[in-house]
Amino acid sequence: MFCFVHAADLHLDTPFEGIGHAAPEVAEMLRDASLRAWDRLVRLAMDQDAAFVALAGDIYDGPERGVRAQLHFLEGLKKLSSAGIQVFIAHGNHDPLDGWSAISEWPRGVTVFGSENVTAVPVERDGRLLAMVHGVSYARPETTENLATWFQRGREKVLHVGVLHCNVGNNSAHQRYAPCTVRDLVASGMDYWALGHIHQRQYIQEGDPWIVYPGNTQGRSLKESETGPKGAVVVRAEGTGIVHVEFFPLDEVRFGSVHVDISHVDSLPELIGVLISEARRLTAGQDLRALVLKAELAGRGHMHRKLTRRGAVREVLEELREQSREMSPLVWWDSLTVSTAAEIDREAVRSRGDFQADLVCLVDRLLSNPEALARFFETHATSLDDSLPILTRFLDPPDGDQMRELLVQAETLALDMLQEGDQE
Repeated sequence: MFCFVHAADLHLDTPFEGIGHAAPEVAEMLRDASLRAWDRLVRLAMDQDAAFVALAGDIYDGPERGVRAQLHFLEGLKKLSSAGIQVFIAHGNHDPLDGWSAISEWPRGVTVFGSENVTAVPVERDGRLLAMVHGVSYARPETTENLATWFQRGREKVLHVGVLHCNVGNNSAHQRYAPCTVRDLVASGMDYWALGHIHQRQYIQEGDPWIVYPGNTQGRSLKESETGPKGAVVVRAEGTGIVHVEFFPLDEVRFGSVHVDISHVDSLPELIGVLISEARRLTAGQDLRALVLKAELAGRGHMHRKLTRRGAVREVLEELREQSREMSPLVWWDSLTVSTAAEIDREAVRSRGDFQADLVCLVDRLLSNPEALARFFETHATSLDDSLPILTRFLDPPDGDQMRELLVQAETLALDMLQEGDQE
């Protein structure tokens, strides 16, 4: 039995997106996080005595490839080479072969796949052939050919691994680089597909063949695809079969979110305590230097009034940061979103027969009729375009889920304002 490490989307020295004014110590960790994740990947391969490492694209964040990132990557490759671990690199859309390189010579055992055709390289240990690794790189960023159809299993009766940066199944959430289907991948005859491009870990198929996206090695923002544990997979194989696939986290800085329903929270100190407890739960047993969190508050309750008063969000956020300052690992609260509502009995409102009842009935009709909802938004979008043409020029039209969410939020806001008016 032998093992290999599959990783992708390292995005070395990448800038971090959507992070507010972080504390200096957090900002310093963020600057080096992607490089530290690469160091951990190198150590993982050596600790596991891996036969090889497959890197499925986007080693760097752009074709300009900063010198610091390239030299740090090269140092890791030298360590792997010294340990007798082969490395296979298939470049993707962020780091195509036509990008600038500061590396004139690769260490022994490192294979950088070309872009003209698929190359198959043997992996040997102690004179025994263990595997054939097949791969191809992007020549340029906008690669839209179905590269998966270029792969074909050889005659060697060993494990065959395909390394490719691609979009399987035309995932609309990601750009359509090297689009392919599961059928294309199966037809190649590979035993394991080491894929890259999708930042969320996915096991598309578990056997005959294995088709795996390991996700990126280090999260880069608070977007859903960038949150949670990030790392690589260790694949154990024997003969032509995959025995076990295991994920290993490598990130030093993790991004996440904490969701709290205020329905059963009685005070701001209690709310802060709940949020801190959730942060401790997320860091328990994790080998992290920092955790960057966004807090999202939802639900209905009397706390809504306290949270929506002027300055309340800033005060809660500052108190969270203060109480988390001495936590280990360090926790940084980036933002606090309040999507709460006052306690409203919609059924009681509906039965009142007044304007508020008409509003609730209208919302229910729109939510139950997607076509009517779309027409409603189209009509009011036209009004918005007339009054704020500069703003709407830069806004994408909402999809169905977004329209429903916006409508519910608008209803809540309207009922809150109307009920406040009734109380005055």
